[in-house]
Amino acid sequence: MKKRDSRDRLRQGGRVLLLIYLACVVYFMFFSEAYGRTDVSPDYRYNLVLFREIRRFWQHRDILGTSAMLINIVGNVAMVIPFGFAVPLLFPSARRMERTIILAFLASLLAETFQLILRVGCFDVDDLLLNTMGGAIGYLLFAWFWHIWRKRNGEKKL
Repeated sequence: MKKRDSRDRLRQGGRVLLLIYLACVVYFMFFSEAYGRTDVSPDYRYNLVLFREIRRFWQHRDILGTSAMLINIVGNVAMVIPFGFAVPLLFPSARRMERTIILAFLASLLAETFQLILRVGCFDVDDLLLNTMGGAIGYLLFAWFWHIWRKRNGEKKL
């Protein structure tokens, strides 16, 4: 019974950390002055052409700066890795890769849609792709760590 109680406490703590992580993501996506989120555009801004913004950032990295390119491309992937790791860890019903990837995509779609509606940032299909990739990488990291943990503890089920 003690093992179960400690797992439940760890899971609850993990859920609190997940909420803190999500609050930070929301802040950076909608309120961060450093990323120009306080300027509300009078127009809807969106990109519906896959790879347009990725290509633009890559081709013009000398003008835009390497840090801008890394923030846009690598940052959009890295930002969702914790989500892809935490969801299957904290919610056993999501321990299948396709479920975690779908949840990462839907969370990204929701965030991008809010950016469009609130006219903060830009709805970008490239961000959907990069965020979903981050969720998949997070899941793969979870699966790897989970495999190691199960081996050490002699458990068989995912």
